[in-house]
Amino acid sequence: MSGLVIDAERCIGCKRCVRACGSAGIEVRDRLARPTAGCVLCGACVDACPVGAISIVRDEPSGGHDLESYRDIWVVAQPCPDGGVERVSLELVGRARELAAPRGCRVVAVLGEGSGAGGDAALVLVRAGADEVLRCRDDRLAALDTEVHARWLVGLVEERRPETVLMGATAFGRELAPAVAVRLRTGLTADCTVLEIDRATGQLQQTRPAFGGNLMATIVCPGHRPQMATVRPGIFPVPETLDDALSPLEAEALRARVSEVGLAPDVAGRVRVLERESSAAGASIADADVLVVVGRGIGSKKNLPLMRRLAELLGAELGCTRPLVEAGWLEYRHQVGQTGVSVSPRLLVSVGVSGAIQHLAGIGGAQAVIAINEDPDAPIFGASDCCVVGDCIEVVGELVRLLEERG
Repeated sequence: MSGLVIDAERCIGCKRCVRACGSAGIEVRDRLARPTAGCVLCGACVDACPVGAISIVRDEPSGGHDLESYRDIWVVAQPCPDGGVERVSLELVGRARELAAPRGCRVVAVLGEGSGAGGDAALVLVRAGADEVLRCRDDRLAALDTEVHARWLVGLVEERRPETVLMGATAFGRELAPAVAVRLRTGLTADCTVLEIDRATGQLQQTRPAFGGNLMATIVCPGHRPQMATVRPGIFPVPETLDDALSPLEAEALRARVSEVGLAPDVAGRVRVLERESSAAGASIADADVLVVVGRGIGSKKNLPLMRRLAELLGAELGCTRPLVEAGWLEYRHQVGQTGVSVSPRLLVSVGVSGAIQHLAGIGGAQAVIAINEDPDAPIFGASDCCVVGDCIEVVGELVRLLEERG
């Protein structure tokens, strides 16, 4: 078992380890160093000890001797109340298809839903690119109970040994992913914006903003399997294969790739849903086809009506950067970026946005970006297809006038 080991014969009780520890993970009692519950095994005390009395014992990586037995990329799909699946699940299937190609492995979607679920979510996942769908229809899975889903997924992973498991960073996904990872004793990277894979080793390179969004960190999990990551909605495009029309014979062939799996009879949730209420927040900007995003460069809250008018004329939704939400100009549901909503519209018009790294991470999926900013060196221009240098109020005012004249 992993832990801090103290050699009682060497320890001199000097307390240098206590002074070196930043988490109150070690103390000295009766002239002997002893680990506490705060120890995070960082090793600072090991380096500080002048007599070499402290060491760390770590568990062997789970499956570290047999990593080659793990195969395939799994996407845990989240069902919708209407019988479909969340958009982010389809985005992840499409990206998993690209990651699996150089490895020659399969893409498997995992779907748990109630026994009376309508629609054909499993068929949609196959059309998105899944080689197989593992579906469990059981009323215990209908309520999106984290404990029930976690025990079901852990059993499947231990039996079938996928090398990578991906989930959408929805409210449910953010709760479920760590519950699965801790049971499997493996690593988890949250809110990834880039996923790449090493063709030879299958090592997943998981990139996400770190240190408050000031830099991008690439994280790997070399000694444990499965590798796990959550990805925010809107980072990757939905596969174009979903637009293809299907004949009845083709649909039947795709349904043959759906495998039914069970849920152990002793699995039971401890949460009972008494009532459901729909959110009144309105449509998410993550689903917008055209988006106008405004930043501090618009100068004042009194200029928001002009921006709303531009969005109306373009048939767009209105988004904003984090400072505008913090100032109370717009609600959080309008916030675009790493700390808000990741978007992938067909067209994004950026007005008065400087382009901080955490904001750029949230608009990486946009197909075309038009940026308006008076600073010619603004970082947003590096991520734009069309750059307009000028006073954003004057430029937008003229643009609104021209659009209104066109009717």
